[in-house]
Amino acid sequence: MPDRTGPTVADLGEFPVIDRATAGRSQPASTLVGPGHDAAVVAASDGRVAISTDMLVEGRHFRLDWSTPQQVGRKAAAQNGADVAALGARPTAFVVGLGCPPGTPVEVLEGISAGLGEAVEAMGAGVVGGDLVQADQVIVSVTVLGDLEGRTPLLRTAARPGDVVALAGTVGRSAAGLALLLAGDTGHPGLVEMHRVPNPPYEAGVAAARAGARAGTDISDGLLADLGHIAAASAVAIDVESGLLEPDDELRAAATDVGADPWEWVLTGGEDHALAACFPPDVMLPDGWRRIGTVRPGSGVTVDGRDHTGPGGWQSFSR
Repeated sequence: MPDRTGPTVADLGEFPVIDRATAGRSQPASTLVGPGHDAAVVAASDGRVAISTDMLVEGRHFRLDWSTPQQVGRKAAAQNGADVAALGARPTAFVVGLGCPPGTPVEVLEGISAGLGEAVEAMGAGVVGGDLVQADQVIVSVTVLGDLEGRTPLLRTAARPGDVVALAGTVGRSAAGLALLLAGDTGHPGLVEMHRVPNPPYEAGVAAARAGARAGTDISDGLLADLGHIAAASAVAIDVESGLLEPDDELRAAATDVGADPWEWVLTGGEDHALAACFPPDVMLPDGWRRIGTVRPGSGVTVDGRDHTGPGGWQSFSR
């Protein structure tokens, strides 16, 4: 952690730190009871609530010498918001758990809280509560609630042979940014920024569900890995067409700089938090979506009809 001045968490104590982190944050109309109570109360117009939880652990998922606290907070919000968007829900409320050593400067937690709060509010949602505990390193645990607003959820089990596989957002750019940071090369700031702060197409998930998509996922573990989750759950095969996923000039230039294969970033790089969905063949793709492949009878995921050889995507307990 970079050297910082100012009071630490131990200097102020738990509740003053929480008060400083939540001061001035706005709430949507769906928040009936917000921070400051034992529990929040959130309205769900649909009667159903989409829920997802993710954790970010310092040294494993982020480094404070690579990212500002605000960027860490924005990343935490993005990866959680994308999860419910992939289901076709609209993010409405976030609950945040923060862990840190007692010597952590308060400005670090304030930065994480500010970045997270700003990103959440930009989605039209609110941070409605949370907790602060002592831990050996900085940990950010976020739970998001989403409203389906009457739509059928986009389940991984719902893909059918003949469906069109489509993508909203970009893939490979976060992996490229990570490779650049590891190599000490910051000559491609746009790619580095995509690793520090993903930019999921939240509204695309809602648009897909409205248009009649069947299955959906966010691209957190890598395109082939996440499509593999749909293929396995739906007992189908998915074939991706490489010609529809050509790496752009910036990805190719960055790959040349660090001696990497841009196709590995596109096919197996995670943390872009783009959205993928399977649409019936007679459905017109909504704005922001593009076709990248087809659902077929069988099992597994192929590229141009062939098995992909190489890394398969991110797994939390891989070395």
